[in-house]
Amino acid sequence: MAKISVAWANLVHERTRLLVAIAGIAFAVFMIFLILGLMGVLIATSTKLYEQFNADLFLISSETLELSISKTFPRDRLYQVAGIDGVEQVMPLYSDFLMWRNPETGVSSAIFAFGINPHDPVFLMPEFQGDDARHILSQPETVFIDQLSLPEYGPKETGTVTEAARRRVTIGGTYALGAGLLANGTLIMGDLDFSRYLEPRPLNLINVGLVKLKSGTSPEGLAKKMRSILPANVEVYTKSGIIQHDTDYVTKSTNIGFIFNMGVVVSFVVGVIIVYQVLFTDIRNHLPEYATMKAMGYRSRYLFKIVLQEAILLAVMGYVPGLIASIGLYRLTAAAAGGAIVIVMDGVRLIFVLGLTLLMCSLSGLISVRKAVTTDPAEIF
Repeated sequence: MAKISVAWANLVHERTRLLVAIAGIAFAVFMIFLILGLMGVLIATSTKLYEQFNADLFLISSETLELSISKTFPRDRLYQVAGIDGVEQVMPLYSDFLMWRNPETGVSSAIFAFGINPHDPVFLMPEFQGDDARHILSQPETVFIDQLSLPEYGPKETGTVTEAARRRVTIGGTYALGAGLLANGTLIMGDLDFSRYLEPRPLNLINVGLVKLKSGTSPEGLAKKMRSILPANVEVYTKSGIIQHDTDYVTKSTNIGFIFNMGVVVSFVVGVIIVYQVLFTDIRNHLPEYATMKAMGYRSRYLFKIVLQEAILLAVMGYVPGLIASIGLYRLTAAAAGGAIVIVMDGVRLIFVLGLTLLMCSLSGLISVRKAVTTDPAEIF
């Protein structure tokens, strides 16, 4: 308790310096939360999309990196596994970007489109359950649009008429999905319309093969069997496996992932430098006191504990305002994006950033305390 009192007294002795240190740590914490939050959006986007597919296994081309830039492969590969015992249904999925015209401004923007057979139960979203959705998707030049798509696409009310790929299109319904950072908006249309709007696009080439299994069938076991049947240029994933596949690509193989990871490292280093400067200045200003304590018989371990406690106190005092500011920014981001981008503050991230903050400040403390430990009292006096 006495050591904590000494550490606290050292910090509050210079109030201005303490406030600057707290602000610096809070900024570093804020930046780490922001970067991890945006990275979380990318991961959540992949999870959200695949969780809405009514499938247990996914067939993709071996050249596919992630859903929004998938490569096509023959639809026959999907039908090749349809007769395997345990398979209930197979469904082709088409996807690509096309240009959507804002009916109010006349400006066209790229939007991500899914094409499906109207009679296939591809999606689990409630808007696609029932005969009404199948009827709408069967109508020519009629699509469903994600109501969480960004405002740049214009009004999304049912009955709105505009253009897609320079062809007339009518919004026949809406759904709530949100594509996060991978796309600003999404459409779902019948496969025949998809072929027309992305002409030339033959329907015998698909982007994803969806496989729904019978109840009680092991996805891992059937996936292994399919891999032994299919050629090497077609890969088979379980739902969790394909989510991990897309997540790994975005976070580890793209510039976005590299920038995010570097952003966390830079924020951490900035925090270390700020705390080091504060603690080093404090130690230098109190060097006679530390020398006196050494002359009185206090060991280096005692001095280490005092500085380490200062670092932990700084970490906690900087973490709290950084967390509050981050939560505020998360909410502002969701509001500005109209709900299309929602950054969730989960418990894992809270603990991880707190741990990083404690490590950041502790590392700074251990580096800065060397001055006090190595000082000879005889040199000071």
